[in-house]
Amino acid sequence: MWKPNATVAAVIERDGRFLLVEERILGQRKLNQPAGHVEHGESIVAAAARETLEETAHHFAPEALVGIYQWSPPERPELTYLRFAFAGAITGHEPGRPLDDGIEAAVWLSRDEIAARADEHRSPLLLACIDDYLAGKRYPLALLRDFDRTGDRIDALTEAV
Repeated sequence: MWKPNATVAAVIERDGRFLLVEERILGQRKLNQPAGHVEHGESIVAAAARETLEETAHHFAPEALVGIYQWSPPERPELTYLRFAFAGAITGHEPGRPLDDGIEAAVWLSRDEIAARADEHRSPLLLACIDDYLAGKRYPLALLRDFDRTGDRIDALTEAV
């Protein structure tokens, strides 16, 4: 049965530079936003904060939804990713924290530096999210309505912090 993969990404800008990760995938270095899959029982907003911490050692507070993206890798068309990209603020850093397996480094790059390394992009979503962010696309987190198993609404902002 086909089902899309729900993923999140953090678009974090500071002084014209974006926080990215360099990761090793099948022996190749790739660039991506701090990103990953939503875990069972986790809100989408909380997943973005968790993935950012695990991949960069930076605490991230999502403040707005930049966009929702759908993509299937050409080499694996049976896969579909639904990416929820968030803009927000860094609220802390744990420099000694180990990064997720496969993550080689967290780096700050300008949009031009990112574009110049297009052959290293993990997917076309990397630059699409940044360009939407630079175009000012921001949507309120209230668009995302998370419910627990009992049907009660979860306050995504409180849970993510």
